[in-house]
Amino acid sequence: MDEPQTSGQVHLQHEGDIAVIILDNPPVNSSTDAVRRGILAALAQIDVDRTHAVVLTGAGHNLMAGADLRELENEPTEPTLPHVTAALESFPVPVIAIVKGHTLGGGLELALACDLRLATANATLGLPEVTVGVIPGAGGTQRLPRAIGLPKALEMIVTGKPVKADTAKALGLVNHLLTETATDAQYAEILAFARDYAGGKQPLSARDVAASDDDALTAQAKQLVSRARGLPSAAAAAEVVLSAGKLNFADALATERARFLALRGSEAAKALRYLFFAERAEPLVPQQPVQGRALERIAVIGAGTMGSGIALCVLNAGYRVDLVELNPQALEAGINRIKSELEGDIKRQRLSAAKRDDILARLNATQDISDISGAGLVIEAIIEDLEVKRSLFKTLAEVVDKDALLATNTSYLDIDQIMADVPNPERTLGLHFFSPAHRMSLLEVVRSNSTSDQTLCTALTFAKRLKKKAIVVANAWGFVGNRLYAAYRRQCEFLLEEGASPEQIDAAIEAYGFAMGPFKVADMSGLDIAWRMRQQTADSRHLRRYVGIPDLLCEANRLGRKTAKGYYRYDDNRPVTDPEVAAIIADYRALNNIEPKTFSAQEIQQRAVLALINEALLLIAEGVCQRLEDIDIALAHGYGFPRWKGGPIFIARQMGTKALSAALSQLAAASGKGHEHGDVTLVTLDADSAKE
Repeated sequence: MDEPQTSGQVHLQHEGDIAVIILDNPPVNSSTDAVRRGILAALAQIDVDRTHAVVLTGAGHNLMAGADLRELENEPTEPTLPHVTAALESFPVPVIAIVKGHTLGGGLELALACDLRLATANATLGLPEVTVGVIPGAGGTQRLPRAIGLPKALEMIVTGKPVKADTAKALGLVNHLLTETATDAQYAEILAFARDYAGGKQPLSARDVAASDDDALTAQAKQLVSRARGLPSAAAAAEVVLSAGKLNFADALATERARFLALRGSEAAKALRYLFFAERAEPLVPQQPVQGRALERIAVIGAGTMGSGIALCVLNAGYRVDLVELNPQALEAGINRIKSELEGDIKRQRLSAAKRDDILARLNATQDISDISGAGLVIEAIIEDLEVKRSLFKTLAEVVDKDALLATNTSYLDIDQIMADVPNPERTLGLHFFSPAHRMSLLEVVRSNSTSDQTLCTALTFAKRLKKKAIVVANAWGFVGNRLYAAYRRQCEFLLEEGASPEQIDAAIEAYGFAMGPFKVADMSGLDIAWRMRQQTADSRHLRRYVGIPDLLCEANRLGRKTAKGYYRYDDNRPVTDPEVAAIIADYRALNNIEPKTFSAQEIQQRAVLALINEALLLIAEGVCQRLEDIDIALAHGYGFPRWKGGPIFIARQMGTKALSAALSQLAAASGKGHEHGDVTLVTLDADSAKE
């Protein structure tokens, strides 16, 4: 090997007649100005007359895991990634990309510009640009269809979902899978392949796009875009990918670049980048450095839907789990739910039978609460009854070690009251999972008046292992997520009372980008749950505006999907408009002398979003949130808020003080008695809004 030629984040070394370009920009070799300049400089230094082939690889575990998203905040600087991909493709000597680790976005575009792609067995390949509001901008939309065909390329690019190395090989995206895993042996295998290669240049741009059925492609694109629920980059991606079969390569490449540049500065792209960075910031910065405790064994009390879901989530993370349920039938049902979920994952090829057996071997299902004595963390998931929970934790404190963490999964109850009889209360907290617990990514870590920083840090490490998006919140009614949702649902009920229909409100909210409208959600959850909560607060009902329509539906035994009728009638489990509901609402309005108004979809959307912004401001004022961004994280991960809208805090920052203040004053006027106006000065404006 010749002496390596080093240039910052890119190194060039020679192994006889093989030139090796190494990207070295820890931790993931992301694309930056320096990396792009380094690749071009390395290519310029290669003596093509003395070189048989060039190998492009990355130091560490990845080739390149994509672009540095901070670059997208500014205008592109040269050399751009298209300059680099063009240089790789036109280089007179064959270039072989080594796809390893996460080879995503710009990393895969680099690999596609090479003549061949070798991959390690654990490599992941994808073009996830749509998830940050843009599309591939360096030839990915045009080279990928030429490598694997339009249907699969359309799916990969519009969804942004990556594929594993073996799938990539079967698709034709990867030419060869490396067999060696040890670093030195794998390097030797790569060099041997490069020396033996005799196929010459094989640029993907020279290939024709394989013929596909136009009608089938159009239908596929329409379905994929529909699933994206209004994400602008998804629609743009579909359009540009389909152009691969209609335009020549150069024209299609120009179209791709123009759309990429237009999207990078869009509000949707800004919102998605904002969430990307907010989600990766530390959810808690303790006042003093503290080390969380290591957990190995977790106990879950209660084997109902929530308890069994939490147990499955914890088992999937590799922990040993004690699942405690005193009722033998309920315990058996909980075990069966866990087994059924695992079997479903096997059928979907997400899990092997051996892995399932390992998971079940770590589950100890028991009716004896003393079996949990060795648990480092106990999570309670029983009925929402203060006295029952309080009694349980008094017992738990006597069973487990004095420093074992004790957590409640309550949604609304006061944690300090629940834990009032627990010795060493600094180890108590709330861990509020969202249903289904093994699938929903949000986890509210609730600090009581006594919770220590060590307990919180331990819980956050636990949440990370569970692959949850954790936010730290204060002990307050509804915490962050449910309180926000209550304000949003209440505003939708106001709109219903004033003249909009459930169908119109749901359609407007879904058109905005929510996964499901509020009344469909209510039917799915069960109308009786909120009904019982309203009955418990009936004495204070007179203090604020109250909509009685949900009560009338419950009194008519319209409890949602469980009774096959709620705001909708359910035929074959599908929501259908029911004239009986319209009659109940009309009678209610007539009885209360309410003249129905008409609303546009935009008016409905504005009212709902402003209600979320206003409640977010109230939460901030009360100190319930650890960080402002946690509000947007909670809604995106727990309530189906469209990620490409950012969230209420992001939206408020874009509006500016004057516009936001005026809009919230209008909301207050529309909301009536009991409405509390949020303080707009609590939101720091972004640079553009601050100029107003």
